[in-house]
Amino acid sequence: MSVAPIPPSRPAGRDLSVSFEFFPPKTEAMEDTLWTSIRRLEALSPDFVSVTYGAGGSTRDRTHRTVRRIVQETGLNAAAHLTCVDASRADVDAVVRDYFAAGVRHIVALRGDPPAGPGHDYLARNDGYQSTPDLVRGIRGIGQIEVSVGCYPEKHPESPSFAHDLDLLKAKVDAGATRAITQFFFEADTFFRFRDAAVKAGIDVPIIPGVMLQPNFKGLKRMAGLCQTELPDWLHAHYEGLDDDPQTRQLITAHVAAKLCDGLSAGGVEHFHFYTLNKADLALSTCQLLGVRPVQSVTHEAA
Repeated sequence: MSVAPIPPSRPAGRDLSVSFEFFPPKTEAMEDTLWTSIRRLEALSPDFVSVTYGAGGSTRDRTHRTVRRIVQETGLNAAAHLTCVDASRADVDAVVRDYFAAGVRHIVALRGDPPAGPGHDYLARNDGYQSTPDLVRGIRGIGQIEVSVGCYPEKHPESPSFAHDLDLLKAKVDAGATRAITQFFFEADTFFRFRDAAVKAGIDVPIIPGVMLQPNFKGLKRMAGLCQTELPDWLHAHYEGLDDDPQTRQLITAHVAAKLCDGLSAGGVEHFHFYTLNKADLALSTCQLLGVRPVQSVTHEAA
């Protein structure tokens, strides 16, 4: 299958910024895959890379080890995800101080999913942080730490309204958040409507679009169902009949992601956050289509 290249809205080079999300590996083989991906994507000189944190702190130790190794063995700016689920304030503060001691100066603060899983009631511990704004204030009170937070351009599945989502995001920013990263979506207008509404609500921090790189459409549908992200009809059509054709799904996924980013770039977006699922190929392909090249390659061409 031939996929037509997408001409970038901006000249090729370093005009666009990128960042990447990883999750901590469960096995030695998964760790090898993760570190191969980190090394390959490091060449793109991302603004930062983030490492997720499981519900209820279930990956706390693995997240910490991964972030610490990134800080020690690469030149990347590592951001550690942190939640306030099923943990005391003292325990969370200890994690933040451990990160700070390890050289981490960027935390992605999230409420987190209930330990029983999405769809169950979220209950804050009496001795813990009660909300994401509360967590952001706590982190900012410990040290000079940049704090990113999450946001939902299509409304959080537990939220009573879109206006409530904006009020919560404003509270996170007022508590000290310096950046917001969106849940994934597939239409540029979805992001622009959310960004415009956020500006009207007085939210003045950068809002970074999150771009999903999931070539398994069945897996993508499960993920979209959990966070109630709309999958347009045209996206279903793109993947139709390709259950047994992973190579074509890879091509389509890179094409879809690059087309989305190009539309966002045309509307003034300059930073994209890619959900990599710990695999570098799709992130590299998408960045290539957008004109974001490995630093050494750009230097060589300029010479």
